[in-house]
Amino acid sequence: MRHFQPKLPLALATAGLLVLAACGGDDPMEPDHDDHAGEVEGVTLSLSGQTVASYDGDSGAWTGELEVEPGEETAHIGVQFVDHDGHAVTLDDDFYLRVDVANESIAEFEQDTPGEFGGHLHGVAEGDTELTFSLMHGAVGSGHADFVTAPLHVHVHEH
Repeated sequence: MRHFQPKLPLALATAGLLVLAACGGDDPMEPDHDDHAGEVEGVTLSLSGQTVASYDGDSGAWTGELEVEPGEETAHIGVQFVDHDGHAVTLDDDFYLRVDVANESIAEFEQDTPGEFGGHLHGVAEGDTELTFSLMHGAVGSGHADFVTAPLHVHVHEH
C-alpha cells in the first residue's frame, strides 16, 4: 500500500510563493534598495578579452555568433549584462546566469560554477543550435528570470 504525502509538494509551493513575494515591488520604506536588474538592456559575450557577440534588448537582435569544432571546447566565455549605453551593470549576489541550449546533442554550455557569469561551449556534433541567456534572480536553480535574450545562433563544424 502506498501512502501519499502531500506535505512536501505543499511546502515546495509555499517556498516558491515566498520567493516570488520577496522579489515583489520595491518597498518605499527602503529607498536604498536597488538591485540594478532594471538597468539591464543587453548582453555581451567575450572570449579572451574580445567581444564575440552582443545582444541588444531594444531590437531583440544579436550581433555575432559562436562557433566551435566537434569534440572541442572554447576558452572561457565571459557573459556581461549591460545597460542601454553598453556599460556593465553591477548586480547583487542574488543574481545568476542560466544558459539554455536548444539542442544539447549538438552543443553544450558548461559553467565551472553553477550560476557563474560565463562558461565553456562544447561542440558535441556537427550542426547548428541556439543558446538563450537568462539573468536569474533568487537561489541558483530555483530563481526567476529578470532578463532573457533571444536565441543566439551557434555553429558546430570542422574548420
